[in-house]
Amino acid sequence: MSRKRKTPSSPQWPVRWVDKAAIVDVSGDIDLNRSLDFQQRLLSVLDERPERLVVNLADVSYMDSSGVASLVKVLSRARKSKTQFRLLSLQERVRSVFEITRLDTVFEIHDTQEEALA
Repeated sequence: MSRKRKTPSSPQWPVRWVDKAAIVDVSGDIDLNRSLDFQQRLLSVLDERPERLVVNLADVSYMDSSGVASLVKVLSRARKSKTQFRLLSLQERVRSVFEITRLDTVFEIHDTQEEALA
């Protein structure tokens, strides 16, 4: 009798480097089940000491408060290490979370990669 073994999904969000900027392409919902992996992934990229960290959220259709809290923690760490931290391509539903909480005034949010890298 064969049993299917359930393994937790551990997303490996890819990182692209453009000069000294790291761009993390995030996909899927960022909720309580995934926010810790999300936060750890971004912090591990910060450990590589990019001048700029850009989080591409174009493929994220939903983010709850735990995902937002993860971004706040990463922003705090980025500021301590003097790394510019930017969010890219927020879908309307995700952008509204930032607007409702007024975090759109705290984070640098850009619509295009060119703007985020400028």
